[in-house]
Amino acid sequence: MIAKTWRLAKAVLVYAFLVYALAMDAITLTRQLVDIESVTGNEAAVGNYLYGELCRIGYQTRRMPVEENRFNVYATSPEQPHPVVVFSTHMDTVPPFIPSSEDAARIYGRGSCDAKGIIAAQIAAAERLRRDGIHVGLLFVVGEERDSLGAKVADAYAASQQPKRCKYLINGEPTENHIALASKGTLRVEVTASGRMAHSAYPELGESAIDKLLEALTRLRAMPLPSDPDVGPCTLNIGLIEGGRAHNVIPDYAHADLLYRLVGPSQDLRRQILATAGDQVKVEFPLELPFLRFRTVDGLPTMIAAFTTDIPRLTNWGEPLLIGPGSIHVAHTEGEFIEKKQLAEAIDLYCAIAKKL
Repeated sequence: MIAKTWRLAKAVLVYAFLVYALAMDAITLTRQLVDIESVTGNEAAVGNYLYGELCRIGYQTRRMPVEENRFNVYATSPEQPHPVVVFSTHMDTVPPFIPSSEDAARIYGRGSCDAKGIIAAQIAAAERLRRDGIHVGLLFVVGEERDSLGAKVADAYAASQQPKRCKYLINGEPTENHIALASKGTLRVEVTASGRMAHSAYPELGESAIDKLLEALTRLRAMPLPSDPDVGPCTLNIGLIEGGRAHNVIPDYAHADLLYRLVGPSQDLRRQILATAGDQVKVEFPLELPFLRFRTVDGLPTMIAAFTTDIPRLTNWGEPLLIGPGSIHVAHTEGEFIEKKQLAEAIDLYCAIAKKL
């Protein structure tokens, strides 16, 4: 009886040590990844690092070419080259590069929560699952912060593979370990005005493109936007305005980039934007990512993601779920960080969700 109790206690201690070691490894890996600059378009170095590390710990790992020297990283266990569940997130970050640092509670630096800490948590979870005989895939893509180009390439890759056994994609973004019920979509709008240059002392001889643009933007800002009782309102951000030649020249060109966060289909909104902007400007819609509702898991706290993800471009990777450590409220800021406690909790959550699925 004593021997049996000792063996059980020893097994519990060994398991606890492995859990602790994986959490510590995730902290170390997060800092190592943060310290590799990978602003969108410059992901090759972090991709090569992940490729080498995943090969070293025994995964069948491939570089998935995207463009020039950019590539996604896809890793599977030799025991299950066609996994049912795949963990995924992105390797790129927004500028500027901020190196890592840490204190007792947090890891700081660009990408610490969006999404390099998530990469570390997903690898640690995959390792723990592998020790339990459960084999998941790992997909890390480029370009999420700009145009989801890596996700598009990954989706084409998945469509070409036979047999297609991936049933679930667990995508990682900073949701504070809450599982997302839905994510708002994205509609990018470009508004351009043309005019005629003239000397600013004689404005009647010219035609101000900036005046036309400002009038259109004023109307668009006042335009009522749709709302969903469960998700919240559609929102507008005027993110970029440019135009003109000099302070003493009537401007012949002006341009603005707008971003709407969608809470439903965009067809009516597009028509409304075109009508409201008016015929003095040109309106184009270069990018749309749709509003999505997601599968959830019982027992987990939920949230609505007001941001968009790569999920709309990963339709061939199975039914999506969205969850990850870190807060979107500090992502893209100069003080970006991830809580070490949330990082450790995410490893547990990813393991539990994969086992349920």
